Amino acid sequence: MLRKYSLCNDPAERDRYVIAVKREAAGRGGSVSLVDNAKAGELMAVSAPRNDFPLDERAGRFIFIAGGIGITPILSMIRHLATAGRDRFHLYYCTRTAGATAFREELAAPGLHGRVTLHHDHGDPARSLDLWPVLERPSAAHIYCCGPRALMDAVRDMTGHWPAHAVHFESFGGVESAHRADDRPFAVRLARSGQRIEVPAATTLLEALRASGVRVLSSCESGTCGSCRVALLEGEAEHRDLVLAEHERAGNIMVCVSRARCAELVLDL
Repeated sequence: MLRKYSLCNDPAERDRYVIAVKREAAGRGGSVSLVDNAKAGELMAVSAPRNDFPLDERAGRFIFIAGGIGITPILSMIRHLATAGRDRFHLYYCTRTAGATAFREELAAPGLHGRVTLHHDHGDPARSLDLWPVLERPSAAHIYCCGPRALMDAVRDMTGHWPAHAVHFESFGGVESAHRADDRPFAVRLARSGQRIEVPAATTLLEALRASGVRVLSSCESGTCGSCRVALLEGEAEHRDLVLAEHERAGNIMVCVSRARCAELVLDL
């Protein structure tokens, strides 16, 4: 199984990769296997890092919003900015409890004093952090948000009036179901080979590609990690992921969860 994790150490460190993995007992088995079975000294196959959540360093200021284990890629950004002597950022980090807050000691370091807001809702939606005062007025800042679906949706709703290029998302939570009762069959044509593949209503595009012998990189299969992005050359997709920005949707599709709004899509495969 392929699993994708964010590097959370300073990018200037070239001698190691540091990841943080939350053990999800109800997940698909990747985190349980890694946490329970990995041993010191064991060799693992890893790919070179791929940045699907890049930091735009041209921004004058940064607003970081993290939920739960979504702190990992943002922590790497903060460490990079701190090393570079850039202090125009603020982190809003939402967790259930203080005890469930990853990297709590690191975020309490003197160098981050006044630039980190920790909020604990204890599982009560009524006690969620009110971000509207932070996001009400667009500014020269760029916003980076990573966390579960509820947090992502709230930030999307509150930043609709911000410039699209200044708001960036990466999700560690669930998305819409890959299957719906009203799903309809469609077809995809592969531009490189000319092959035409039928996608039944109860089958995902990724499953149909696999069944036809077409290998596409994938990991989460829930539309959150970005591994299965494929260039969309023709047709209109029904996007169900939490990865693609609005301006990326006309030319890309996440094949693990998204479908077609038309009879046929043409993919760059």
